[in-house]
Amino acid sequence: MVSVLVLAAAGAAVVAVLLAVRLWVVLRSQAPVPRQSLSLLVVAGSGGHTTEILRLLESLSNAYSPRHYIIADTDEMSAHKINSFERNRADKDPSTMSPEYYIHRIPRSREVQQSWPSTVLTTLYSMWLSFPLTHRVKPDLVLCNGPGTCVPICISALLLGILGIKKVIIVYVESICRVEHLSLSGKILFHLSDYFIVQWPALKEKYPKSVYLGRIV
Repeated sequence: MVSVLVLAAAGAAVVAVLLAVRLWVVLRSQAPVPRQSLSLLVVAGSGGHTTEILRLLESLSNAYSPRHYIIADTDEMSAHKINSFERNRADKDPSTMSPEYYIHRIPRSREVQQSWPSTVLTTLYSMWLSFPLTHRVKPDLVLCNGPGTCVPICISALLLGILGIKKVIIVYVESICRVEHLSLSGKILFHLSDYFIVQWPALKEKYPKSVYLGRIV
């Protein structure tokens, strides 16, 4: 019995080491490869999150195309804002015949005032649906700014790299509303994102590894 436990522990240790090595290989810095366009996956949230993320997109060129938007399945307001944003973008650029963007929906990770125990289940369910979607899109870059929906998407993007399918760059921009403390999504994704951007110096002091660019939205 003891020998079986020892073998099991040794096997688990070997698996853990292999996973750690694989994760290091995937996440280590790599030389950028010139591209004509980058597939962009944007996670939008209800209310201010969508407004802020669209302001960020205003400064991006059409090289970030196609653009895939992820919203919660009950978030009609964000869908309306995204469609309006893309129409206005196309109107400002006559060379753009038809904007190449897509809106995808997944269940919310957590509804307002939802209990924390049930949040675990809804987050797992959201992630179960997020990975096939992320795998199908295979974005070059994921851009998000804090809605709960971004957590399963970013974990799915990370899994693409761990499994050797594709290395996806994850850029997290903390909301302008977060002056001294990170959001729950920020606390989770601070350790998983490639670039973690804050908009207040107080957060930069607390999280030295973050990137402070001042107010960008």
